[in-house]
Amino acid sequence: MEIKEASTNDNEVLTEITKKSKAYWGYSEEQILKWSDNLTISKDYIENNFVFKLVNNNEIVGYYSFIIKEEKNIILDNLFILPEYIGKGFGKYLMIDFLNRMKNKNFEKITLDAEPNAENFYIKIGFKKIGEFETSIKDRFMPIMEMNL
Repeated sequence: MEIKEASTNDNEVLTEITKKSKAYWGYSEEQILKWSDNLTISKDYIENNFVFKLVNNNEIVGYYSFIIKEEKNIILDNLFILPEYIGKGFGKYLMIDFLNRMKNKNFEKITLDAEPNAENFYIKIGFKKIGEFETSIKDRFMPIMEMNL
C-alpha cells in the first residue's frame, strides 16, 4: 500500500470511489444522483487542491483531500474509500498519513464536515464535534468537527 499525490487523470476513479463510498451508508441511487455535483471530483479540483490517493495492488482504493482555509487552518474536504475496504483500517491509514503531513507545518486547526455515519471514526482519531447543520435530507445533520494541532 502506498499513498501518493493524485493526478488530474485520477478524477473519474476518485469520483467513483466517492459515490460508492457514500452509497455504502444506505443512501438511495436517487439521493446519490441528487448529490452528484458535490460528489464529483473534477480535474480542476485535483489541480487546485491537495489530493492524495491510496493505491493497493495497483488499484486506487481511497483518497483524501484538503484545503488550506486560512494561514493556520485546514479543511479536510474528503476522505473516501471503496466499500469493501471500510472497517479494515484503510481509513485510519489515510488519516495517519494526512495528520503526518500536517505536522511541523504551522497549522493550528483542522475542521471537517463529517458524514453522520462516520462521526465516531473521526472521534476515535481525536476530532471533537463543535456543531452541526441540517442537510438536504430532512432530519439528517452533518457534524462539524475540529482537531487542534
